[in-house]
Amino acid sequence: MMVATVVSRKRNQMGTRRASVLWLPLWLVAVAVAAAAAEQQVPLVLWSSDRGLWAPVADTHEGHITSDMQLSAYLDRALELGPRNVLLFLQDKLSIEDFTAYGGVFGNRRDSAFSNLENALDVAPSSLVLPAVDWHAVSTLATYLQEKLGASPLHVDLATLKELELNASLPALLLIRLPHTASSGLMAPGEVLTGNDEVIGQVLGTLKSKDVPYTAALTAVRPSRVARDEAMMAGGLGRQLLQTQVASPMVHPPVSYSDTAPRILFWAQSFSVAYKDEWKDLTSLTFGVESLNLTGSSWNDSSATLALTYDSLFGAAVTFKFLLVSRFYPVSARDWFAMERLEIHSSGSVVHFNASQVTGPSIYSFHCEYVSSLSKRGSLLVTNVPSPWQVTLHHFQVQAFNVTGRQFSYASDCAGFFSPGIWMALLTTSFILFVSTYGLHMILSLKTMDRFDDHKGPTITLTKIV
Repeated sequence: MMVATVVSRKRNQMGTRRASVLWLPLWLVAVAVAAAAAEQQVPLVLWSSDRGLWAPVADTHEGHITSDMQLSAYLDRALELGPRNVLLFLQDKLSIEDFTAYGGVFGNRRDSAFSNLENALDVAPSSLVLPAVDWHAVSTLATYLQEKLGASPLHVDLATLKELELNASLPALLLIRLPHTASSGLMAPGEVLTGNDEVIGQVLGTLKSKDVPYTAALTAVRPSRVARDEAMMAGGLGRQLLQTQVASPMVHPPVSYSDTAPRILFWAQSFSVAYKDEWKDLTSLTFGVESLNLTGSSWNDSSATLALTYDSLFGAAVTFKFLLVSRFYPVSARDWFAMERLEIHSSGSVVHFNASQVTGPSIYSFHCEYVSSLSKRGSLLVTNVPSPWQVTLHHFQVQAFNVTGRQFSYASDCAGFFSPGIWMALLTTSFILFVSTYGLHMILSLKTMDRFDDHKGPTITLTKIV
């Protein structure tokens, strides 16, 4: 009896230990899920030209995460009592830290990147700021507004908004996409956010000139992680133990050709050319230079030419012309642009580089790590005859159509889906799968022996015993 009790106790102890071991990974998973959920928050800013849409008590306390039910309660009141024209400014990524880091609604307004937004909130009769909204609730915001208004979302830009006729009695859902710092690595984060704020100001100015009542919302698809600006790091914020400050890459503004408004944007982290194997770096002579010669540049709705002239390059005046065209393709029901060629004019001669692979939807910009005539850099610039000229553009980006302000739209990247790492993973997985399948097949093919006697010895005889 005592032996049975001792055995039972040992089994219980072993079971308890096993249970604790099993619960440990579950606890770690729960902590990881909680940490991930804490980051799935985006801010939401609401304001309207009508008053009395949100009571002051609706402002949430610090640390509170607005759920989908609470968000729908705020929106229902605005859609029932407020204007029927709804503007949804949607960024790819946005966090409350963007406002605190670059000056905004929640911080000091000096040198703010959100001046137009702040002014709109100041003069708006009704406004509501939700610092943290559940990411999943915001992800279905456009669909929710569409169902409540009974109107499909209309993707607009400044050009289409000026031509659009809005009626105060008819519902309209206008969706304005705004990029984020991560979508354009070519400009400083503060400059991109300032550009977004300028778009907001221009849209609101257009509606004000038309005397159209509206309700507007600014939010994002998912949260972001704000990178500190160099100006913020100058004060030595944070601890640096056994660390060296990593030098950040130089960021310079893009080349912009304008007539009545910015029409063509061109940017590269480095711009190098060679004539008879003699290389020169034109980066410092091209970007951030106010006196850059753009004579010969032109633009219309279907074609664009960006001409860069350097008076003394390899002992002569040299002009680089980027020729782009935009065409409508019925199959995709949209406009696509392509850079037909790059021309180099020097001393009365012209060299043509075909650049047909530089292409994408006209509403986007084009980005590629290398646009070069060198074979080791992909050879996106191709010439049919031997040429003494070579061109290499590192982190090249261009946009010649549907330019809004002095910032690029979302980029259509030249990078292929199957990178070398993906190919290595696929080949390794395929090899392991083949070996495992072959081994399993061999194991399933094994058969047991139907005789157990020794063929070299006498045959086993079993006599029948009655």
